[in-house]
Amino acid sequence: MSEAIPVTRAVDHGTAKLMPDVDRARAWLLTVDGAPQSYVDLDEPTHLEFEYARRLGHVLDTVAEPGRPLDVLHLGGGALTLPRYVAATRPGSRQDVVEADRGLLEMVADHLPVPAGSGITLHAADARTWLEAAPAGSADVVVADVFGGSRVPAHLTSLAYAHEAGRVLRADGVYLANLADAAPFAFLRSQLATFAAVFEELALIAEPAVLRGRRFGNAVLVAAQHPLDVTALARLTASDAFPARVEHGPGLRGFVGDAVPVRDEAAIPSPEPPGGAFSIG
Repeated sequence: MSEAIPVTRAVDHGTAKLMPDVDRARAWLLTVDGAPQSYVDLDEPTHLEFEYARRLGHVLDTVAEPGRPLDVLHLGGGALTLPRYVAATRPGSRQDVVEADRGLLEMVADHLPVPAGSGITLHAADARTWLEAAPAGSADVVVADVFGGSRVPAHLTSLAYAHEAGRVLRADGVYLANLADAAPFAFLRSQLATFAAVFEELALIAEPAVLRGRRFGNAVLVAAQHPLDVTALARLTASDAFPARVEHGPGLRGFVGDAVPVRDEAAIPSPEPPGGAFSIG
């Protein structure tokens, strides 16, 4: 077997690199302008290297009985880590992946193609534009993992956007988002307030050090119109190499405090992470 070599390509929104993992035969790290975006193992698609991806995977494992196919809309593509995970753990799922960077999508399709019959369809489009055109009640799960550079774009943070996500989901559907922030959590609190205005149930998954304000980090937002299985989520996230905490109910409402929903005209991107590499998508 020939040795894998790095691939570099200018894409629509920067310079993308695919770098092989020397410890795993067909595993790759995707970076854009030096920021780690995705990690994927083509031989073992259930291997989720990044902590935030494992937490998203835990939610995907608990939204329905094991193995049941789902209709999933992914906003943000990266190296298609989570679509591959769902295809492996829930065969027969129908998945649409919406990625604004056509060049990045083509690079991933060229070098890390998804298997035939995977049920994964790729679309080069803006996430919110696609969401607004999607049929009502067409998705079991919406996964938002969209970063422009190292920041969540402003137009994917507003109340109008949250309403569109709620419209597209079925009654028993679940919305997931990979977010990032640090103390005093103005962005994260505003996102929780925004989605609380649309969804009945919320949960937040993050490492204790992040929630205590000790460092910048990822937080997974989970939203639904029905009770979430927070007990199962807490058990799964606590067993990870880097354990996370699941906040919900009164504790989460206390965290939100006096934050208010974000209107389109006041929306801003998530904060820039401090210097150094940061795994975002």
